[in-house]
Amino acid sequence: MFKMVVIGGGWSGVAAAIRGAKSGGDVVICEKTDMLLGLGNVGGIMRNNGRFTATEENIALGAGELFDITDKFATHKNVDFPGHDHASFYDVALVEPEVRRLVKRLGIQIKFMTRIVDVKIEDESKLSAVVTADGEETKGDVFVETTGSTGAMGNCMRYGNGCSMCILRCPAFGPRVSITEKAGQKDISACKADGTRGAFSGSCKLDKRTLSKKIQKKLDKEGVVVVPLPERFINRDKLARKVCRQYALEPYAENLILIDTGYAKLMTSYFNLEDLRQVEGFENVRFADPYAGGKGNSVRYMSVGLRDEYMKARDIDNLFLGGEKSGFFVGHTEAISTGSLAGYNAAMFADGKPKLILPETLAIGELLKFANDVLEEENCLDRRFTFAGGEFFDRMKEKALYSTDVKQIKKRVEAEGLADIYNR
Repeated sequence: MFKMVVIGGGWSGVAAAIRGAKSGGDVVICEKTDMLLGLGNVGGIMRNNGRFTATEENIALGAGELFDITDKFATHKNVDFPGHDHASFYDVALVEPEVRRLVKRLGIQIKFMTRIVDVKIEDESKLSAVVTADGEETKGDVFVETTGSTGAMGNCMRYGNGCSMCILRCPAFGPRVSITEKAGQKDISACKADGTRGAFSGSCKLDKRTLSKKIQKKLDKEGVVVVPLPERFINRDKLARKVCRQYALEPYAENLILIDTGYAKLMTSYFNLEDLRQVEGFENVRFADPYAGGKGNSVRYMSVGLRDEYMKARDIDNLFLGGEKSGFFVGHTEAISTGSLAGYNAAMFADGKPKLILPETLAIGELLKFANDVLEEENCLDRRFTFAGGEFFDRMKEKALYSTDVKQIKKRVEAEGLADIYNR
């Protein structure tokens, strides 16, 4: 039996761990906080636009476990909102405990409050162990890094508006450390449109109870509320600073757009609290995450690794990458997709079996190749890739990859001989 160590317990890390466990591995997740899912505890949007296609591809490939959970805890399904169709919203308060139960049922060990700060290397290009902040070594045959690209706190201070105490809670649990860089690889950072590094997280959580009864009622019933902003509060400049290009649309500057994820998810990076409370229905509003959402939000894409289409880190034999660590990807579906392939290929590598490249006839395969191809171009560091919008969703439509026909999506996977491949 091989030993797989997953660094980071977000959506991508959990997806990788599941594939490792189901491939017969002894798997441990090292997570620096006290919760799984990371930014998944803030997000909550699934199946919107091309993410529907990618979700059904994952299910057909055999990686449906996490999508089953988000579907199970959906607050609303098949919702349209500005720029997006047929979205589902999951309850961010209920999903993490269910995912934790699934992980434990599969026999995956979780080491919470375990911050990995260094690596041990043998033969120059192979990891033998990772090292915690307390000096403890965790040995493995293969490693998957899904640490994301947000943090440390100094990055939010330098490239954002200061630490806003987001769900990652760096002051409490310590900063993220790049495993790829500790192993000798140089990471890359994204840029905003103005050339400065990083990008702001795209949304905030509001305590739903602090909204007016009228807004609460509509949010509970319809899943979405759009409230026009007074002209004096419209700030179009913020759109260029967001990580989520699929929401960098005029309606997101001109309105307050709320989505029901158990909390009220406000689709803007931050909003001055005093100004927000001057909008009708928001007179008593409070931010739930980030706590200083009136000032700023977390800064992401500070430390992205380079990888091949097997998801293996460049120049490191037994390290695989998933989630934002593996590219300028946006969203939970993207994290699960990349993490699942990284975990599967890590298991195949450790077991001496052939690794898998997903073909470009699938939206996931096209995303992974396209994102790598773009990195060969000049001035590429301000581009983002998501199934939900922007240039890649346009590409999906151009290549006839976007579909909401579940049978058709399943047939595509079957035609490539990949039906349930992740469980073979």
